[in-house]
Amino acid sequence: MARCESVDPAARPSSPPKHVASNNLAAVATPAEVDWDGDADPANPRNWSPWYRWCHIVVISLLTFVTSLGSSMLAPAVPDVMRSLGSDNAELESFVVSIYVIGFALGPLIVAPLSELYGRSMVYHVSNVLFLGATIGCALSTNVGMFLAFRLISGSAGVTPLALGGGSIGDLMAPERMGRAMAIWGLGSLVSPVFAPIAGGYLSEDIGWRWIFWVITIPMAILTVLSPFLLRETYAPILLERKARRLRRETGDPNIRSHSAPQLSQREVFFNALVRPLKMLLTSPVVMTLAFDVAVVYGYQYLVFTTLSYIFQDVYRLSTGLSGLVYLGDGIGTILGIFAIGYASDKVAESKKARLGTPDETLAPETWLWPMIPASILTPIGLLWYGWSLETRAFPVIPLLGLGVFGFGMMGIFQPVQIYLVNAFPAHSASALAASNLLRSLVGALLPLGGQRMYEALGLGWGNSLLAFIALAMVPVPYILIKFGGRMRMCDKNVNQ
Repeated sequence: MARCESVDPAARPSSPPKHVASNNLAAVATPAEVDWDGDADPANPRNWSPWYRWCHIVVISLLTFVTSLGSSMLAPAVPDVMRSLGSDNAELESFVVSIYVIGFALGPLIVAPLSELYGRSMVYHVSNVLFLGATIGCALSTNVGMFLAFRLISGSAGVTPLALGGGSIGDLMAPERMGRAMAIWGLGSLVSPVFAPIAGGYLSEDIGWRWIFWVITIPMAILTVLSPFLLRETYAPILLERKARRLRRETGDPNIRSHSAPQLSQREVFFNALVRPLKMLLTSPVVMTLAFDVAVVYGYQYLVFTTLSYIFQDVYRLSTGLSGLVYLGDGIGTILGIFAIGYASDKVAESKKARLGTPDETLAPETWLWPMIPASILTPIGLLWYGWSLETRAFPVIPLLGLGVFGFGMMGIFQPVQIYLVNAFPAHSASALAASNLLRSLVGALLPLGGQRMYEALGLGWGNSLLAFIALAMVPVPYILIKFGGRMRMCDKNVNQ
């Protein structure tokens, strides 16, 4: 591998170098660049009170939880929806679930550049309103076309807390503390799609599928009203630009500027931010590799979501309501994985810091990839366990235990990658996460479309074995990145853009 002599950008502090660090207007020279007032500047979101920082994280996690309900809460009720809307197309049944995830793929391509141009808080608030309106539209739909259109809009708007949440946590927390914060956020993004079908199955069976969307609408309406009062802007370039604007107004000096202010026009900034996620995905070996790894397990998760109730209704003759309970296997494994991996990530970072005796920011982002090693092995084990226990018609709890192992392993891949991308690309974390989200959402949307036919052709045992063998091929990924990731990033031109 070629040696690159450039400095590793991820080793730099997330806040820019100190230039102007005083609020004393008399001390501002012309020209001047505005930065934080030292490491303890109370305007820096990382220096806000712990209570207020955790309040932000909890609100973003709740938003993520509610918007993620829409991805799978409908899954057990899809047959009822299709009958109600007058369609019997089998492929369209899977697409009713998948189109929401297509919105998850498309949304970050817009919200990520908008957040870098206008800040994170404004994008959160506008997306909340759009998601709320589209969810109401789903509940009131009278035909399949109308329903699919609102599902696509709700997915595109609902992905915002998922697309920007990692960046917001990076704004608020030092790298050493991100593991636990990511675990809380992960509860919303990955647990609700697992437990939502349980509620969705019973709601559809007892009071009708439309109430699934009214149940989502109620908490979302509350969060939409409260969020403007609870969420402040956290993105450093926007905050520093506001500070520079205030100083220009108070001093009358037009040459005062933010240190992070771009040298380009707003149109050029937006265009660069718009293409950056796709550019990073296609040209950055690190982003491409991790995005593909996450896409594999995420696609498997949605394949499970869209086929699980059908499989258990067919194999074990469960009702619509009871078939929702089978999602508990994956859900429990996911919850255990979230907290175990979050704890392990922080412990690995603390241990590495203690051994090196260096500040948090100097830790290589690859430090957070160590939990991926055992997780990459657990994922195919869980799939084999799940598939062959179904094939042999084992007691229903046995395949659910296999799904629990899979869910644990999935979190061990998903969560370290999120933390890694935020730390490896601190200036453009939203774009890095959007690049990863684009691929995994596309795979999550498209893979389930062929899930039932795959199981029909190969059977539940060999069908899941095929998935396990592909996951097994991804086991070396964390080893390779831990060993060579630093050099790969230093040779990556996208890091400096």
